[in-house]
Amino acid sequence: MLFTRTSSIAIALSFLLLPDSVLAQTELEHAGWISILPPLVAIGLALLLRQVIPALFLGIWIGAWAIAGFSLHGVGTATLRVVDTYILQALAEPDHASVMLFTLLVGGMVGVISKNGGMLGIVESIVVFASSARRAMVSTVGLGLAIFFDDYANTLVVGNTMRPITDRMRVSREKLAYLVDSTAAPIACIALVTTWVGYEVGLIRDAISGIEGLELNAYMVFLNSIAYSFYPVLALVLVFSVVITGRDIGPMRAAEQRARKDGIVAPPTTATSLTSSDMNEVEADEQAPKRAINAIVPILTLIAGVVGGMAATGQGENLREIVGSADPYKSLIWGSLLGCLMAIALSVSQRILSLSQSVAAWFSGARSMMYAIFILVLAWGLSGVTEQLGTAAYLVSQLSDYVHPGLMPAMVFVLAAGTAFATGSSWGTMGILLPLMVPLTWALLTAAGLGDAGHLSVLYATVAAVMGGAVWGDHCSPISDTTILSSMASQCDHVEHVRTQLPYALLAGGAALVIGAIPAGFGVPWWVCMPVAAVILVVILRVFGKTIETHSGTA
Repeated sequence: MLFTRTSSIAIALSFLLLPDSVLAQTELEHAGWISILPPLVAIGLALLLRQVIPALFLGIWIGAWAIAGFSLHGVGTATLRVVDTYILQALAEPDHASVMLFTLLVGGMVGVISKNGGMLGIVESIVVFASSARRAMVSTVGLGLAIFFDDYANTLVVGNTMRPITDRMRVSREKLAYLVDSTAAPIACIALVTTWVGYEVGLIRDAISGIEGLELNAYMVFLNSIAYSFYPVLALVLVFSVVITGRDIGPMRAAEQRARKDGIVAPPTTATSLTSSDMNEVEADEQAPKRAINAIVPILTLIAGVVGGMAATGQGENLREIVGSADPYKSLIWGSLLGCLMAIALSVSQRILSLSQSVAAWFSGARSMMYAIFILVLAWGLSGVTEQLGTAAYLVSQLSDYVHPGLMPAMVFVLAAGTAFATGSSWGTMGILLPLMVPLTWALLTAAGLGDAGHLSVLYATVAAVMGGAVWGDHCSPISDTTILSSMASQCDHVEHVRTQLPYALLAGGAALVIGAIPAGFGVPWWVCMPVAAVILVVILRVFGKTIETHSGTA
């Protein structure tokens, strides 16, 4: 271990005695157990108080105070640093700014296609099929799989599009948020052409490039790892099982019971609710034509713009190389901008809205995203604090010593899940752990005399475990950006979304760990692990899940 319990206590005592930043004066990789204090405070308070913003603020403040040495005068300094350092840095980060701009543009587009009647047109087109709660949920999952190229676009488009339909069919907002969240990152993580792939392949390339004697193509490693991506696949299996069987577990069942029997689709609104009265301003007028094409064309334009942007910013002779080198952030911004312009052009050209009305609708839609964006900024600020305190390095140091190579996929899954849960960032988790865990796995295999092509499955399973664990932690963490966006797009209370989704994530994560990662690490083929885990999930849901009686007596 890099830090023993004694040294951790010594660090804590030194924090109390030194007025200046301990981490600034030393070359420590992490601050011991203190490094996990900020995320624990933020997550604990978010769940306890059901107040996300104060919880995040206090989490950042605790971290800033620790960095200031837990000194008396550091109390005031930490308060100022929350804003002038961590929040400011989160806002100034180009990738973060790209996400915020993309979110505002998509919100604005949704505002326009809602005001011009296009969204209602989609609702009326889909509702022909979605004539029951089950069919509405099937439609939601199908749309989630169709928009596979990016989890942000998936979350915002599917949530906003399907909410009126699921409301009409008395599906709870908690269930909608779960369906949206669990068909976003899992499919974006493993699909062949997504905004995630370039990032993942780049990290894999960096991870294997330093391993002497290992000549592997990074994209082929990614493709082989998909077979071992137990959590993303099992999360999708569980979603389909829940929708098809109509059975629910845990607090989700109570939410569905409330929606079906009483017609109350939204949970009690608290300060953590990401709903916005701004969206009421973009409800279509009664005389507005309900043409689905006015929403479908902008959405397709957004998708085409993202795909075209990836083609324009990527370089290479084949699809794999182009996607691997593309700039996902520029592509998302270009696609969402083109979607906005198309929505406004259709509204004005058909004289459904004037230019001023279109702009007003755009601003109302964009303004509805501000609360969620503020939470995102705070979550990023907390991530900056945990990075400076070395939270991930501490978790690695506690779990990575004296491990049998066969246990690496399971250990890495747990480590990635804990890191993503604590930091709220799946991409950050992958960026930290892939370069560390892949060489470590190969070193352990080599030391055990297993460093040959016949044991590459352990390496593939480890790569998949990083990505799967990152998605799991991303799903469960109340400070995760995609979890926040899912609550926002579904207009569901954020803590209620986390609380109702958690049992499903734990169930799929447990199956991925026990029936997937552990056996795969010891050589059991993926084609044995995956089907067995899927069947067990379905059986557990069948045995412990219960159906919901609707107002008409049917599920």
